[in-house]
Amino acid sequence: MRFRAVVAASMLVVLRTVVVSPLALADVTARQNDVAQRGAEVMPFSLAATTHIFTKTADGCIRRVVTKHPDPKQTALIRGHHAAIARRFSAGNFRAPEQIHGNSMPGLAGLRTAQPGDLKIDYRDVRDGGEIVYRSKQPHLVAALHDWFDAQLSDHGPDAMAGHEPGAMHHPPADTSTP
Repeated sequence: MRFRAVVAASMLVVLRTVVVSPLALADVTARQNDVAQRGAEVMPFSLAATTHIFTKTADGCIRRVVTKHPDPKQTALIRGHHAAIARRFSAGNFRAPEQIHGNSMPGLAGLRTAQPGDLKIDYRDVRDGGEIVYRSKQPHLVAALHDWFDAQLSDHGPDAMAGHEPGAMHHPPADTSTP
């Protein structure tokens, strides 16, 4: 009997953490709608036509934005915007994410403490979009970058996804040399 009671209590805890209340879901959806609206004022490309991919790395993170379908106009807009963002961030200017996500966005306060040279920010073109790599040797800045990425991933909702660090596979690749 005691075993059944423990199992039942455990299942209740799991159900409470898995089931999201309609009010909590409405709050998330309302925030995502607000972010999408403010994002359209800051980002020149279409959020609906693109996907943000947020990948945490051991020394920072990678933000890649690509078109959902080949679109040279959207690709050019992504590249221009991200090249400018990389330059601004390298100079310590984080106003664009503040405009979209708010001044209290997780991670931003920590990023604002970075001294010149603490953050290395590089932009590059990728197929159908652009990519910014953020790196630091300072553990508190890596943690701030990760918090910042978690907030963006949540705020961008269906137009965003978590990426996986290249080479960070959990299982070895399948051996394809044998039938």
